[in-house]
Amino acid sequence: MNRRGFLLRLISGLVLVVSGLWTRSRPAGAAHATNSTAASYGMGIDIDKCIGCGRCMEACKVENQVPREPFFFRTWVERYVIKTDGDVLVETIGTEPSQVTGEVTERDVIRSFFVPKLCNHCANPPCVQVCPVKATYQTEDGVVLVDEKRCIGCRYCIQACPYGARYLNPVTRTADKCTFCYHRVARGLLPACVEVCPTQARVFGDITLPASPLTRLRRMSKIHVLKPHLNTEPKVFYANMDGEVR
Repeated sequence: MNRRGFLLRLISGLVLVVSGLWTRSRPAGAAHATNSTAASYGMGIDIDKCIGCGRCMEACKVENQVPREPFFFRTWVERYVIKTDGDVLVETIGTEPSQVTGEVTERDVIRSFFVPKLCNHCANPPCVQVCPVKATYQTEDGVVLVDEKRCIGCRYCIQACPYGARYLNPVTRTADKCTFCYHRVARGLLPACVEVCPTQARVFGDITLPASPLTRLRRMSKIHVLKPHLNTEPKVFYANMDGEVR
């Protein structure tokens, strides 16, 4: 063996030895430590507890400086009326003019209930996929946000959202939506809508924690998500929700 061949074999051997020592000394699962310890935030809503008071809508507007015009919301509440003939009437409360989709008398009603809605912070968000400038993005803990400095107001994300949860802010001319009050969550606080709910219909937390209030709600209730057939994997979970909700 010539000198060059000897040196190459020596270097290769040293690389294998060092690699083996590093592998044996690394804690099990170290390569995935970041993913395994990261939070994954979600919200649970108990339909049976919502009374349609609208406090969540008002708190959200104040906390996040949402435009006061009646048609801009980061979260809103819909009233569903199930009729005896099978028709479903939907009204968005607190808007002007009223968005009632039909008329009904008391004797025609089988059930009436309220459904709060907001951005679903999907695990597979179509809004992120279509943004041409990457202004819409997903944080490591699963919250979908919009970077106002990068957003060009093209509205692609607004069109791509299957839940109608986005709008173009008339002041900033950028896409806007619910952020789970991420600025509050980062300080260990609850989203404003959760904090003000008088019936505790909304529950917020980390879905990876086995003892969190959100995990308990999901474990102890019959849970639905909106439009599950779209495979967006929403992280807003509804307890006791009627199948007529869309």
